[in-house]
Amino acid sequence: MTTPNVRRRRLIAAGTLSVLVRPAAATPERMAQAIAAYTGDVAPKTGRVTFEIAQLIDNGNAVPVTIRVDSPMTATDHVTGIALFNEKNPEADVIRCTLGPRAGKAEVSTRIRLATSQRLTAVAKLSDGSCWQQTADVIVTLAACIEGEAP
Repeated sequence: MTTPNVRRRRLIAAGTLSVLVRPAAATPERMAQAIAAYTGDVAPKTGRVTFEIAQLIDNGNAVPVTIRVDSPMTATDHVTGIALFNEKNPEADVIRCTLGPRAGKAEVSTRIRLATSQRLTAVAKLSDGSCWQQTADVIVTLAACIEGEAP
């Protein structure tokens, strides 16, 4: 009698069991879909968001980013979320942060990895239901997040 482990080993040895694993890849279309999902299909307006990132990045492994939103951060008028999206990393979402009026100011800073030169979009959701955005085009000389050559 053949055990399940022996059958599995025979299948693998015979080459009949193959798995194709490819890394995910964001695209401008997937970025647009991710932004629409985040905003609930509310079209973000341009403005109110300040997006600080270098335009020329020597090393994509640790890129400093700061996103600020012009908001009084009161109980009735505040930022509820800030997100960052990209078009060429393995995933379209880079970060998503939840904020409330007690945050004091609508600002987040972090370091991100960038696969290659691309467009990034920062999106802010406000308590009144509106969404605001700012984009930045960056050039990355030493890529991160990918193996091989970027598309």
